[in-house]
Amino acid sequence: MVLLHVPTLVFLLAQLMSLAEAGFAPHHSLSRATERLHKFAIRHSAGLARDLRVVFYGRDVADQIPLGSHKVYCKLPDPFNNGNVNGGNSTSPATATSSSAGHSTPTSASGTHGSTTAAAQPTTSVPVSQFKLQDSWSGSDFYSGWSFWDTADPTHGNVQFVDQQTAQSNQLVGVNSAGNFLMRVETTPQVSGNRKSIRITTDNTYTGGIFILDAVHMPTGCGTWPAFWSNGPNWPAGGEIDIVEGVNDYTNNQATIHTNPGCTIPSNTGQGNLAVTADIVGGLNCAAAETGNAGCGMRSTSSSTYGAGFNSNGGGVYAMAWDDSGIRVFFFPRNSIPDDITAGQPNPSSWGTPMAIWPSSQCNPSEFFYNHSIIFDTTLCGDWAGGVWASTGAPGQDQSCAARTGVATCQEYVQNNGAAFQQAYWEVVSVKVYQKSRQS
Repeated sequence: MVLLHVPTLVFLLAQLMSLAEAGFAPHHSLSRATERLHKFAIRHSAGLARDLRVVFYGRDVADQIPLGSHKVYCKLPDPFNNGNVNGGNSTSPATATSSSAGHSTPTSASGTHGSTTAAAQPTTSVPVSQFKLQDSWSGSDFYSGWSFWDTADPTHGNVQFVDQQTAQSNQLVGVNSAGNFLMRVETTPQVSGNRKSIRITTDNTYTGGIFILDAVHMPTGCGTWPAFWSNGPNWPAGGEIDIVEGVNDYTNNQATIHTNPGCTIPSNTGQGNLAVTADIVGGLNCAAAETGNAGCGMRSTSSSTYGAGFNSNGGGVYAMAWDDSGIRVFFFPRNSIPDDITAGQPNPSSWGTPMAIWPSSQCNPSEFFYNHSIIFDTTLCGDWAGGVWASTGAPGQDQSCAARTGVATCQEYVQNNGAAFQQAYWEVVSVKVYQKSRQS
């Protein structure tokens, strides 16, 4: 039997009588009574608080609550608000999941699905950026604001790009337990034609800004040709910017631009001159029509920027800055991502030496680049990966794919070795676009 303080019983009976006299208008009357109980408890002892708990919760609960604390709290659940002690609306966890093509898909709270949103609040040590977040995607957000390309590969790959329904039903896209978006290559052991893969493009277009990719894993291995890039209309008139690109077993990223005639790299660009952390490949002329579509590229000197090296390091962040001064590509390994990027307040002037740069002095961005869509794809073979199938010399390709696989052609290898493409997938944490004001 539980004994209560006599004053407590008198006080509680008085409150119950007041409820009865009020006709017990449930929520308002109980709220007023609860407030009076709360004030009364504060003025009295811890023993009184225990008595109140017994009244509302019963003996078992009271016996479990220690009485050693001198602080008295009497914050009771609101029975008309589903037990929410704060009186506000209850919210679902950010990791709640929904089903998509057989996958457990976290419902992300981030991502703007192509709409403008406020940038993340800066920390006290990071200045506010002049760039504002325009678009952001993570997890299942990539199903909105991006279109699945399902027509022939313009680079002549042995690949069949599929629509969203086919991609989901074949589990070529999905969201993993970390909330990251996956884009895979089909791994069916043998195919008679082309192997299924993914190419997606943003519905929005952009002219200038900061484009940030955070990825954990990218496709790698013989026969693969993945890229993260942007492209304008009427190629190459609107320009192309390849931010991440490589083939086969390469380990060093190559960033490249393709333009109309008139855009070049200054002759003094390079390590120790117009500083970049890359080597020029393919010459100084960026015009697609005058270079056999090759454009002008810069290959990183770091083996953690692409392929197996990138993946084993937990990936990292690529950032492309496009403004009146030119176009720059930066790479930050997973353990070296700048605080301003993490805080959503990007400041390219603080990022140090870029991996690649095309200054406006010889390639005016306003003339050669406009209305860009952002693109992910994984081609198989094609003009580049297939063209260097028997070649060596690029970083990571000490042995040719022909020699390593024992297969004479890239096409034959792709058709008959589905298990070889287990590592041919993108795992993307997020893609974010920042601009001073929205410019498409």
